[in-house]
Amino acid sequence: MPICRVGLTANTGMRDFNRGILEFYAHPGRFRGTAADFGYRALDCVLSSGAELVIIDDLHFLKFRDRNGAEISNHFKYIANEFPVTLLLIGVGLAKRGLFDEGEDFEDAAIAQTGRRTTRLGMKPFTIDTEKGRRDWRDLLLAIEQRVVLADKTPGMIADELSDYLFARSTGHIGSLMTVLNRGCQKAVRTGAERLDEELLNTVKNDAASERARRELEAAFASGRRTSRPRKRAA
Repeated sequence: MPICRVGLTANTGMRDFNRGILEFYAHPGRFRGTAADFGYRALDCVLSSGAELVIIDDLHFLKFRDRNGAEISNHFKYIANEFPVTLLLIGVGLAKRGLFDEGEDFEDAAIAQTGRRTTRLGMKPFTIDTEKGRRDWRDLLLAIEQRVVLADKTPGMIADELSDYLFARSTGHIGSLMTVLNRGCQKAVRTGAERLDEELLNTVKNDAASERARRELEAAFASGRRTSRPRKRAA
């Protein structure tokens, strides 16, 4: 796939960032060199591989108003100008971190440029309050079900039989959903069950935030006050 991914840490500088690109490509020159050397090698890797998307993860670790943060912000501009790629920046609470600030003086100019070049996209959880929301939830479960590899998997095992259950376990958050499904599939393989059901998934722990909200949602589903199933179901 024509993609490069770089994860950031709290102390990432420009040299570390360029080296992260080289690490992704296992470049032999990733151990020695200056920030500029790493930058040229990173550009060569991206051009040679035909990458079209550079994913920069955990952007919230970056402090945009200190030296490293300002350097990386300027480097994003360089990549956008010189690399024939789309930058996908992923993080939590980026507005509070100052990524979208306009800047009121010269020192904030670099941050302002990054804000002007960035289109903000949210990642809201799935909801089941409307018919469209329920259809979107079912479409997601169908897509996941197609990709699950278990010997005793049956059509509708996830999208039909576990729809309400999985929404209660994940509260509609994609990360929580994938966590419980991944752990459930691993346990289904280890135990020889080779399928997913409520009994098996009840033995799998999920993240703390989802587990706190689980009981209330389960009670609402059990009483019939809520449902995750759309009126017209896709095949």
